[in-house]
Amino acid sequence: MAFGRLERNVGAPPMSEINMTPLIDVMLVLLVIFMITAPLMASSLKLELPRSDAAQPSVAPAYLVLALTNEGALFLGDEPIERDVLAARLADAARGSAELEVQLRADRRVAYGRVAELIGVLQQAGLNRIAFVAEPGRP
Repeated sequence: MAFGRLERNVGAPPMSEINMTPLIDVMLVLLVIFMITAPLMASSLKLELPRSDAAQPSVAPAYLVLALTNEGALFLGDEPIERDVLAARLADAARGSAELEVQLRADRRVAYGRVAELIGVLQQAGLNRIAFVAEPGRP
């Protein structure tokens, strides 16, 4: 008896490659998120810097950021610091590097006398390269 041929449909072969498209999409979204949030994390201090047409960012090999708020609070980098501790920390930093630059960020409402006192503390510690940070002027 002839039963005929029984044909079986063979399914598609298993895929042996990883689909990279979803992985690339996720990585690009993370890249965009980090690109947007990185500039926001640069400085958490809210200061109203004076404006100047000559204010251009400078490239210094090594620098400290010293900020003076309108209320008189001092910040070395992003951490608050007391005036008596500041002199010792600045002297240690001056001994470590002779070409160390101090970028001084003072609120524009701070009295000039307080800024001059701070400059005196910097010079007594042996730091003579002082840069005043200002915002670029309006076009």
